[in-house]
Amino acid sequence: MQMTLTIAIHMSTAITAVLLGPVALWARLGRTTRPRLHRALGYAWVTCMITAALSAIFIRDFQLPNAMGYTPIHLLIPLTFFSLYRAFVYLLQGNIQGHRKTMQWLYVSACLVAGAFTLVPGRYLGNLIWSN
Repeated sequence: MQMTLTIAIHMSTAITAVLLGPVALWARLGRTTRPRLHRALGYAWVTCMITAALSAIFIRDFQLPNAMGYTPIHLLIPLTFFSLYRAFVYLLQGNIQGHRKTMQWLYVSACLVAGAFTLVPGRYLGNLIWSN
C-alpha cells in the first residue's frame, strides 16, 4: 500500500482529531468552563471524525485479513457515525452526561485505540514507523 490522496486526507483528519479531542474535552472540565472554545473545537473535532470515517470507506487493504478489502478496523466507521448521532441526540435532549460519556468513549475507542492499531507492524503507518 502506498500513500494516496485518500490516505493523506484520512491520516491528516485523524491526527487532527487525536490532537483536538483532549482540548475540546478539557474546555468543559474544571472550575472555569469555556463553552465557546468547547463548542468551536467540538465542531472541528466532529468534522475531522466525519471526514476520517468517510475517507476510511475508500481505504481497503487486501493483504491483511479482510472481507472485500475491509479489515476489522473498518467496523469503527458505522460505530463512529452512530456515536456522533447519539451524542447530538443526547445534546438535543439536554442529557449532557450522556453526551459527555459518548464523546469521551468515542475519543478513546476511535482515536486512541484505533490509532494504536495503526501503529502495528504490517499496517501502512506501522510499516512507515517501524521499518528500517
